[in-house]
Amino acid sequence: MSSFKIIATLFLLSTAMMLGESNAQLSGTFYAKTCPNVSSIVRSVLQNAQQNDIWIFPKLVRLHFHDCFVHGCDASLLLNGTDSEKTATPNLSTGGYSVIDDIKTALEHSCPRVVSCADILALAAQISVSLAGGPTWEVPLGRRDGRAAHREAIRAIPSAHESLNNITAKFKNMGLDSTDLVALSGVHTFGRAQCSSFMDRLYNFKGSGKSDPTLNATYLKALTQLCPKGRDGRSLIDLDESTSLTFDNNYFLNLQNHRGLLQSDQELFSTSGADTVAIVNRFANSQSQFFDSFAKSMVKMGNISPLTGSNGEIRSDCRKIN
Repeated sequence: MSSFKIIATLFLLSTAMMLGESNAQLSGTFYAKTCPNVSSIVRSVLQNAQQNDIWIFPKLVRLHFHDCFVHGCDASLLLNGTDSEKTATPNLSTGGYSVIDDIKTALEHSCPRVVSCADILALAAQISVSLAGGPTWEVPLGRRDGRAAHREAIRAIPSAHESLNNITAKFKNMGLDSTDLVALSGVHTFGRAQCSSFMDRLYNFKGSGKSDPTLNATYLKALTQLCPKGRDGRSLIDLDESTSLTFDNNYFLNLQNHRGLLQSDQELFSTSGADTVAIVNRFANSQSQFFDSFAKSMVKMGNISPLTGSNGEIRSDCRKIN
């Protein structure tokens, strides 16, 4: 073989190895040897945290969503700084950061510099759903942490005030289809939302000076009492008025009864001709189908542009780069 061919072959092999490293696949057994107790450690911290904050589970799931929709699942949301993502709308209402810190501290004590903050977010979301009565699934792991925030990309996060067309487009941009959209929206089966996120539906829907016609009249009356016109919009209202701390399929029954709290939720069912309507009905009729789809969609979302291999880093403090 000529020296040119040898050099060319070595170059191709080297390139293939580099690509293989940088595009490494996530795996449910990624920490089997380096931190085998990672899941039990995260679960223990979450169980303790729930004693002090009964709403911590939906808060942590929301962090994972908001992180993945901005430049991929790289824990960029957790970074502090003047250009941070967490200080931009809609992240001003996010919470649970101190619990992520507690998880990181516990993991650093057990297996230092091994588990990424991005993987902590993914694990915390899965375990939170499970502890609240929802499905469980194997979380693909092996993400690394980003070295920069991406405040400029914050608009990729769907808003409670957006139309179904806009939200569908945002999900499609992330490689997520209509089933993923409806399944992942089902996370609103637990947790709370600020009055400001739906006040327009009560008093001035789409600038009409009237309420949203898709709102159940009885529900509308109750919401106007909870969120009076002109008052502070930071009051928190249960997303699911009957089982707000439990992960179940009641969210979809609410949509069928026109009792979805957020515009972005109710439009999944009330938009005439939308393919999401049939999916809502299917999940309302079968909690097991919802749970199965939710688990699959969470894995898909967790696979949005992860940093792997030699890309990114393993932060020792989730709030700042090393």
